[in-house]
Amino acid sequence: MQKLTIIQSRAVPMPVENIDTDQIIPARFLKSIDKKGFGDNLFRDWRYNVHTNEPNSDFVLNNPKYSGEVLVAGNNFGCGSSREHAAWSLTDYGFKVVVSSFFADIFKGNALNNGLLPVKVSDEFLKEILNEITENPESEIAVDVEKQIITFNGKTEKFELDSYKKICLLNGYDDIDFLISKKQVIQEFELKTQKYGY
Repeated sequence: MQKLTIIQSRAVPMPVENIDTDQIIPARFLKSIDKKGFGDNLFRDWRYNVHTNEPNSDFVLNNPKYSGEVLVAGNNFGCGSSREHAAWSLTDYGFKVVVSSFFADIFKGNALNNGLLPVKVSDEFLKEILNEITENPESEIAVDVEKQIITFNGKTEKFELDSYKKICLLNGYDDIDFLISKKQVIQEFELKTQKYGY
């Protein structure tokens, strides 16, 4: 995974509450175990007309004035099923951060395991961000992973981040990479236990 340290980017506003994983990536696209290509079907049933398969011009991802590595969504993002493909589709599309006032626990875990940072903010801050980036698409959001701070329009909020997942994000580790990074410590421990017989 790529390292996430400081992300400064324009953002895509999606002021919809209760966006579930079936809306993020519909079940009919879950046939592959390769993480690549899922971004093509991110929000598929919202991005494209179901009958004509043409892009829906009213949907924000089809609006050229909105872009960036940050998705700002309404409350309760990622609810529904436990499919990890939801995180895969968001990262494959190019998002590094999702901002909301609440995340479903399973989605949050899947996101962090795949290098996608869920940033939980207050309802008031979320509303301010959504209103501003909708009106001014060139506005940027800054997220400092080390300091666990999100900054927008001169205002900041701290966000929670598990200390282990923070190490992984800052170093671009998945769980296996983290264990490999501790190889020397593990080997030293094994030698010590062999020497003293415990």
